[in-house]
Amino acid sequence: MSHAVIKSGSKQYLVSDKTKIKVEKLPVAEGKTVKFKEVLLTEEKGSVTVGTPLVAGAVVEGTVTKQGRHPKVTGVKMKAKKRNRKLYGHKQAFTEVEITKIGK
Repeated sequence: MSHAVIKSGSKQYLVSDKTKIKVEKLPVAEGKTVKFKEVLLTEEKGSVTVGTPLVAGAVVEGTVTKQGRHPKVTGVKMKAKKRNRKLYGHKQAFTEVEITKIGK
């Protein structure tokens, strides 16, 4: 089984074949293929290749399985002794990708 570390958005993900990851929203429709060209590290059959900063020619392919939003995260702002309170919330959009191929 091969593994890779990819970069999507501003985050890094450790992936292997047939795994599902949730990355920041990508402008790709469900069922379409997406290629991650920013591969930082690959591992196949015990041999590890570390990029400087990227592994030359390495590509990780995946299929978009879902576009969605995470549960709401809420927060409160309050000013002491002033009866001033503000409740806010945020729902982060994500794209779920199933990794299909790790290769060069």
